[in-house]
Amino acid sequence: MPSKLDQLRGMTVVVADTGDIDAVRRLKPQDCTTNPSIVLKALNSPAFAEHVAEAIAAGRKSGDVAAVATALTVAVGAELAGIVPGRVSTEVDARLSFDVKASLAKARQLVEAYDRKGVGRDRILIKLASTWEGIRAAETLQKEGIDCNLTLLFSQAQAEACADAGVFLISPFVGRITDWHKAKTGETYTPETDPGVLSVRGIYQYYKEHGIATVVMGASFRNTGQIEALAGCDRLTISPDLLTELEEDQGPLPRQLSPAPATATAEALDEATFRWRMNEDAMATDKLAEGIRNFHADALKLETLIAKRFDA
Repeated sequence: MPSKLDQLRGMTVVVADTGDIDAVRRLKPQDCTTNPSIVLKALNSPAFAEHVAEAIAAGRKSGDVAAVATALTVAVGAELAGIVPGRVSTEVDARLSFDVKASLAKARQLVEAYDRKGVGRDRILIKLASTWEGIRAAETLQKEGIDCNLTLLFSQAQAEACADAGVFLISPFVGRITDWHKAKTGETYTPETDPGVLSVRGIYQYYKEHGIATVVMGASFRNTGQIEALAGCDRLTISPDLLTELEEDQGPLPRQLSPAPATATAEALDEATFRWRMNEDAMATDKLAEGIRNFHADALKLETLIAKRFDA
């Protein structure tokens, strides 16, 4: 019998949640991603030594740490784009999560930087936090032909707003939802009762029932049971460790999610309703804020390390 990973690939697009070049080459995902924590690892990787040296040398002349961070992010993303056949997601600074204008400027800067490296916009996804402002920025970018990945998504309200904006892809976070509920209730969940799994299933079903083209990509998995419970989802982004577990498992993998014909029309979600529904969802509010803080902390670590390299 084929491995569970091969079976999963037969029903779901598999994305690697890593910038580890060797892992991407070995596991052969369709898509992959990059973010500040991944770039941090690349700074110490022999595979990126030349890129790092060039970016640091250029940065010393200008003293612009943020520009070096962007250059390194794009260098890692371009390298990954040369390996995977699909898309590379690249994150807009988390500190811009509540600023539509600045998010747009940064996204366009990333697209231009990729273009200079010969990577077209059809090979990248601009990753934005699923705040109201992030969703509005994505709406504008989509109209410009720049596909977006809306991340840090924890609620149905966020999913509906993303659909209204016509975003290309959303990344609902399974494991972080489960973590929050475990901490609050002390319960241990099975894949069939897991709040993170149930959230993604609900969003998937809503999208299919309403004929919404936005891609659902489950993310942030804590174990293979969560992944298996979402087999058939449009896409799943999975860490190398869990990809390896699936690769080594020869058991059967039944399909859990299947598209169905649209039977309803979705109603648009206005800003006031979005903010109220988020206010009423303590888990989504907590995890969105925490996620933005953590992404920003990773960005600061990257910039601090770059600054130290300036002085070395």
